[in-house]
Amino acid sequence: MTATHSAPPQTAKQGWAEGLTVFAAVMLMIAGILDITRGIMAIAEDDVFVSTPNYVFEFDLTSWGWIHLILGAVAVLVSLGLFSEQTWARVSGVAIAALVIIANFLSLPYYPVWSVVLIAISALIIWALCVRRGPSPVD
Repeated sequence: MTATHSAPPQTAKQGWAEGLTVFAAVMLMIAGILDITRGIMAIAEDDVFVSTPNYVFEFDLTSWGWIHLILGAVAVLVSLGLFSEQTWARVSGVAIAALVIIANFLSLPYYPVWSVVLIAISALIIWALCVRRGPSPVD
């Protein structure tokens, strides 16, 4: 005689938390890929970027390109960990999203509209990853 064990029923809160983790993973993957392409454009010194004189955080466009390329690559790797629901990926995802916000804020004059879009996306990623995950004490 074999005993079958069924998983306990999932609560609505757990469903939302898992859905938000998947949302964060997808958005971090998208933000990472977009940051990689932005980095490649900046390294190639594409004409898409605005030339801003007298900016306090002025770096060479190639430097910003490498910063965005590396952040994007790490974001893609962390998003893969989020798909497998790894705890290290949740913590790293918040950290990478915060670094993406900082990098986009500092490079705001070079590509203003897109920087604001990525700041908003990264803020949503942080929010989704910080939502409580797992059963509540009352369950």
